[in-house]
Amino acid sequence: MDIGYKDFLKYLENEKNYSKLTIKSYKEDLEEFLFVTKLKDVFYATETDIKKYYRHLYNKNNNTIARKISTLKSYFKYLSRNSNYENIMLKFKLPKKKKSLPTFLNYDDLEKVIDSSDYGDFGERNRLIIEMLYATGVRVSELVNIRISDIDFSEKMIRIHGKGNKERFVFYGEYCEEALNRYINNLRCKLSVKHNSNFLFLNKYGSKISDRSIRNIVSEIVKNTSVSMNVHPHTLRHTFATHLLAQGIDLKSVQFLLGHENLSSTEIYTHVTDEMLRNVYLHSHPRSEEKHYE
Repeated sequence: MDIGYKDFLKYLENEKNYSKLTIKSYKEDLEEFLFVTKLKDVFYATETDIKKYYRHLYNKNNNTIARKISTLKSYFKYLSRNSNYENIMLKFKLPKKKKSLPTFLNYDDLEKVIDSSDYGDFGERNRLIIEMLYATGVRVSELVNIRISDIDFSEKMIRIHGKGNKERFVFYGEYCEEALNRYINNLRCKLSVKHNSNFLFLNKYGSKISDRSIRNIVSEIVKNTSVSMNVHPHTLRHTFATHLLAQGIDLKSVQFLLGHENLSSTEIYTHVTDEMLRNVYLHSHPRSEEKHYE
């Protein structure tokens, strides 16, 4: 039986529990491949088709090429596992990605974002969104799927349903606890009247809030501050990891809290904290060059 790319997308949604945004990205990459190769489905691709696609991607940057080829590799890996099809992508290598350091908020800017969140009719909910993203480091796709039943209020702990249906537990502190109780006891009670939803974060109609809505909320909050950098929900995840490592938390613990399968995904944050340490040194040591000429 031919296993087409649409079967693969259903697998990502139903079994791997990938976010709608991630699945959309996979879909666009695969459909671009079909457009370039003039194939009816990725299943029919040959090595010649793959080479043709590589030539099409020639002028794009390495990070973009790596992502698009990684999509093909994921599909053919799935295909070979579920049929007798030979994985032709094993012969093709990914280009080296240019490693860029994650952007994060310093403590002052983080406070500005938090202080700006608690306004308007949905201020209690929006404040909790910011507090919880920073307190737990969860992905936005994980945040919107938190149910009331996932929260252990006595232990200040939340069960997270992560990528690939993998579960982990994250924790939150007093600031997040205060925002959580205020939202649940007030605004959420009003929003949940229309629908008896078990999801924590609800939209104005009382239904589960979407990933896109969370992104828009964060963007609007930051617009009302003096913070100059672009801030997305993932920026708060980066901030969570960077601040923990800066406080001396070991890398393996941060890996678990972030839900990273490989430690290499977490190690990028050590470069951030190394740069922070360097800047502190250069601005503090009495005989560093920067200090000398200030």
